[in-house]
Amino acid sequence: MVAATARLRAAGVPDPARDARVLLAHAAQVDAARVTLIAPEDIAPDIADRYDHLIALRAVRVPVSHLIGQREFYGRAFKVSADVLDPRPETETLVEAALSEDFARVLDLGTGSGCLLVTLLAERTEAHGVGVDLSEAACLQASANAVLHGVTARAAIRQGDWFDPVEGRFDLIVANPPYLSAFEMEEVDPELRDHEPRMALTDEGDGLTAYRTIADQAGSYLTAQGRVLCEIGWQQGADVRTIFENGGWGIIDVLPDLDGRDRVLLARNPA
Repeated sequence: MVAATARLRAAGVPDPARDARVLLAHAAQVDAARVTLIAPEDIAPDIADRYDHLIALRAVRVPVSHLIGQREFYGRAFKVSADVLDPRPETETLVEAALSEDFARVLDLGTGSGCLLVTLLAERTEAHGVGVDLSEAACLQASANAVLHGVTARAAIRQGDWFDPVEGRFDLIVANPPYLSAFEMEEVDPELRDHEPRMALTDEGDGLTAYRTIADQAGSYLTAQGRVLCEIGWQQGADVRTIFENGGWGIIDVLPDLDGRDRVLLARNPA
């Protein structure tokens, strides 16, 4: 593991020791907490070969989640692949905000892995929801995660562009849309730029296109007391607030993540 850590460090991988440990645990099919108990002489040749292959892929910046096939989010393991955006800790800010009030029906726009929809339905066992994504592969991934976490009977996954396949009204609409600008995409880490779906990261414009669509249309799909929660880039709070203000939304707030940076926009039904 020392040599693997050194190899990852030389490749510029952040926190190489952690990744080397997680990948060894995956190769050996043991819990990561037990990896330090494995002596080099105890590693079978087939495990060593599998580990070397994983380290080689990580060295070219394939995300660890893609190599092990899952990512933790809000205390649950979600199956992921190159077809969906990795669930990230900062998105849990949106989950906390969503769970701060009751809801019976939730709509997840751009559902991806389904981490938002599935988590909210798993936490609120009486709620039902709909997840929408333009990508067929993402819809399949979200459906698989709904099955994995036992919410498939309460989750409808539909393929389509934003509100196009949506019917009815919801108490809660959530979204983690593509909010990186085309310029910002040039600066992101290789893990994002080369291995995650580009359309889930950027609108190829100013990063605000999705918010304009949501601000314009979401009110027609909310109940009278409904609300919208959108994840935003940490420098987008003022711009997204203005978009919703111009759309006639009366009660708007920008919520910070654990680092104190703008992370979620909350807007109440303008009706």
